[in-house]
Amino acid sequence: MQGFSRSAALVRSVSATAITTCLLLPTAGHAQSVAGTAAASAPIVTAQAENPEEIVVSGVRASLERSIAIKRESVGVVDAISAEDIGKFPDTNLAESLQRITGVSINRRNGEGAQVTVRGFGPQYNLVTLNGRQLAASDQTTVGGDESADFNRNTSRSFDFSNLASEGVKTLEVYKTGRAAIPTGGIGATINVVTRKPLDASQSGFTGSLGAKANYDTSVDACLHCGSKVTPEVSGLAGWSNADQTFGVSLFGSYQKRNFSNVNATSNAWNITTLSEFLAPDSGNVNAATKITNAPSDPNALVARPNDFRYHFSEGTRERINGQGVIQFKPTDRFEVSADALFAQNKQSERRSDQSNWFNRPFDQVTFDQGHSVATAVYLHEVIAGETKDAGFEQQYRAQKSKLQDYGLNAKWDLTDNFRVVADGHYGRSTSTPDNPNGMSSTLVAISAPTLAAHSVDYTGGFPIQTVTFVDPATASALHPAVKGNGNGVLDVGDLGSQVGRQVATTFKQTLKEARLDAGWDLGGGSRVDFGGDYRTTNTRSTQTSYYQTLGDWGNAAPRDVNQIAPGLVQAFCLACKFTHYDPKATGDGLIAFRAEDPAALYNALSKYYSNIPGHANAINGFNDDRVKEDIWAAYAQVTWKAKLAGHDASLVTGLRYERTTVKSNSLQAVPTAIVWQSDNDFTTIVSSSYQPLAAKGKYNNLLPSMDFQVNLRNDLIARLSASRTISRPSYGNLFASTSTKVPSDATAVGGKISADQNDAGLQPLISDNVDLSIEWYFKPASYISAGFFEKRVHNFIGNTVVQKPLFNLRDPSSGAAGSRSGTAKAQLQGIGADITNVNLFTYTALLQQNGGNVAAATSTFLANYNATARALNQAFVDSTLAAVDIIADNNDPLFNFNVNTPINNRDAKLYGFEVAGQYFFGNTGIGVAAAYTFVRGNVSIDVAADPNVDQFALVGLSDTANATLIYDKYGISGRLSYNWRGKFLSATNRDAFHNPEFTKAYGQVDVNISYDITPHIAVSFEGINIFEQGVKTYARSPNEIWFAQEAAARYLIGARIKM
Repeated sequence: MQGFSRSAALVRSVSATAITTCLLLPTAGHAQSVAGTAAASAPIVTAQAENPEEIVVSGVRASLERSIAIKRESVGVVDAISAEDIGKFPDTNLAESLQRITGVSINRRNGEGAQVTVRGFGPQYNLVTLNGRQLAASDQTTVGGDESADFNRNTSRSFDFSNLASEGVKTLEVYKTGRAAIPTGGIGATINVVTRKPLDASQSGFTGSLGAKANYDTSVDACLHCGSKVTPEVSGLAGWSNADQTFGVSLFGSYQKRNFSNVNATSNAWNITTLSEFLAPDSGNVNAATKITNAPSDPNALVARPNDFRYHFSEGTRERINGQGVIQFKPTDRFEVSADALFAQNKQSERRSDQSNWFNRPFDQVTFDQGHSVATAVYLHEVIAGETKDAGFEQQYRAQKSKLQDYGLNAKWDLTDNFRVVADGHYGRSTSTPDNPNGMSSTLVAISAPTLAAHSVDYTGGFPIQTVTFVDPATASALHPAVKGNGNGVLDVGDLGSQVGRQVATTFKQTLKEARLDAGWDLGGGSRVDFGGDYRTTNTRSTQTSYYQTLGDWGNAAPRDVNQIAPGLVQAFCLACKFTHYDPKATGDGLIAFRAEDPAALYNALSKYYSNIPGHANAINGFNDDRVKEDIWAAYAQVTWKAKLAGHDASLVTGLRYERTTVKSNSLQAVPTAIVWQSDNDFTTIVSSSYQPLAAKGKYNNLLPSMDFQVNLRNDLIARLSASRTISRPSYGNLFASTSTKVPSDATAVGGKISADQNDAGLQPLISDNVDLSIEWYFKPASYISAGFFEKRVHNFIGNTVVQKPLFNLRDPSSGAAGSRSGTAKAQLQGIGADITNVNLFTYTALLQQNGGNVAAATSTFLANYNATARALNQAFVDSTLAAVDIIADNNDPLFNFNVNTPINNRDAKLYGFEVAGQYFFGNTGIGVAAAYTFVRGNVSIDVAADPNVDQFALVGLSDTANATLIYDKYGISGRLSYNWRGKFLSATNRDAFHNPEFTKAYGQVDVNISYDITPHIAVSFEGINIFEQGVKTYARSPNEIWFAQEAAARYLIGARIKM
């Protein structure tokens, strides 16, 4: 402990469409188009599409004024954000920019925006396109996640915006309602990323920009080995066109690196039972001596207790490379062809250390909270009677590499003065692959110190506070009959023993091919007819292979082996000292944790040593290879009409889209042959060495009408009405042909549950009938107020049906059923008056196995190591038993009764909401303000007091959002001070065997951005992101049931940009 010091501490979003962008930032321009300006293949011609750079004034206010002009001329609900200038986008992160649009909110990872929710519909319900073409997506969320992230397979359709550098983007367009000419897939929205083209320039010759920034993430101040505190961000964009502007080439490239650290607290699972079940003698939670405070009066009331809790400290790196290239050739005014390519690579890694707290039980003290639907055990205390147990310090190395590529060819041909044909094709590929030194997504090494004598956890302050007492005697005594540590009286590296090693390799790959043909006939006066068709095929593959190796084994059967086998790879440090906003209140032994700078090297050293010992081989304990092929044929027709209506300018766009989708799902699955009971609450799966092929199919047809109407009530007052039918397709995970089994959360005899997932390739898409109403008042230049209402009636929401049934003939060695070994153990424990805890049950069952079923011998050995006064086994005996015995079910054990979750189209929902927004500039002062608020409601909420055995349906991501921006733009100075807020929202359902929800606490972030134009060609800038360091917190049924509480740090960037 020397040398350590404690450091201080269903409804949609309104459619006023326009309003949103304004709120954006001084630098963001709100660019909207009538019919898909951004779509490379769209035949519609607008002023913006034909002359995108006709106005070359740069700066925040000019950008906003152009945005308002485009908004006023648009038909339908389309919001957008434009670059202020070439190579200068409002934010360093595209998602951060999108959140300034009304109704749009974002999810963050490691302090950066990653995914987008629109009008309450999460990332999987939004379609992302590049210049009108669907982007391939592979969003594996290993790095930066909570304790479950190591084994996650992200099989949704969500797109990770952090893969793209903002400097290479010209415009972000958000289509909130359907249009016949727009690809389907986004019930929330279709988000179109528009990049620059060389013939966009207002003049021929060379244009470009070069920018550089120094990025300082303040979290690196806590690092031990993060590398440089200041990291580079460099980008360049260059374009050239000939004098006649018939040929042009543009290139973009960027390199960005960020070092960071983070510190957080997590819980693996929250066990939900009734109070009577919690207090039952065979639950193992309490005994006659347990002091219980604030227990509910109703024995049927639901109560919650954590499986464990952990502190984590991570150091990581994010490295992003982007490149774009475009060639345009326009030999005549009637014909143009272009070819483009996009490349993006995003590498992320983190090296993570745990300081864990898990309980043997029974507890000595339990205190419940009050005033919540589920009473949570907010204080738990345990003394290890007459012994010590192990405290965990697992080390993890997570790393994933994402690559995105897209190659396209587009041709436009004006056959006559009023008839255009557009042909477009592209190939896209996205991959997310393991990237740590062992070629894995995650490498985990469980190590522990076997010298923990007492511990507790206290959640009453909204953050888990642990107290620990370690003892490390040099010689045995009556109080501590076994010497488990190195005997020097302090907690140090020499006490550490290895337990198990695990590795996971998760990949997600998607290829996409698309071809479309569009035609447009200009009828004059702004009216026109558009029609066309497209074919899109995607091939998606998700694999996961998991490995398991027994090292020193659970219970620390090989104490002190870490420093003996891997000397110098683990060091002591103070993890609790890394918290700056939360206060763990750590003292004494609580200030000591351990860190392997390279967990992969630690794993390799221990794995190599134990691989030479019989029974310790590294083995595959899980394998899935799932593939889904989707073929989509579509045809559409759309009519645009413009005329006078009762003396007012009006426009109407109506259309119809037909789509036919076929699904083929193929899986290769390693069949589980046994679930092994390894220790009190630890199980692992044995899988066969052969693989079983599985296949399934599905298909559906959809007819999707749409209508957008606009009328100018006055020159400065516009009313809009939009109606459409849109669809979102099921997540790929729901379409897999495989069945995935999990392991029990605990011995089933003491309340543990086991679940599995089966899928259905025949699922139908979600169908949403949408209505949007909005009114916009443009009362002065660069200023407006807008309000809107939206409603979505969604059919075919995917819920889950839960069926209890056996799978793969897997038997349960921990059932406690009569006639089984665990049943005999349970009966004998009751006979001798011992508590039915998972430790006692496993130990007695293991003794039966060791003694060939001889009850007398098992009882004799058990009693010889049992302290009847303390009602506890000798911990050294428990540890040796855990290491010596793994229990595999035999024919006397019953079959596991799995809670099998199967997706099903069985839910309808109604969502509605209001949006208000406005922007105002104060005369010629250069000062402006923008603000917006979105209110969303729906009949899709979750019941936190629901039976933990029942699967629940609810829409994740539904929340109110708001933002406000103070703007200044004058004398070459542009400044923006922005606040973005998102209300509490449901971020996951049915998270564990107890069907617990995951809520994300309300979040507010303040950013600042200032730039100064030294000359018309040189500018300097300063950015501050999350300057008040708002962290992220998720919880289960009650705010005290913490899943994940992560601190956040401010980031600052200083940069310069040269425009040529």
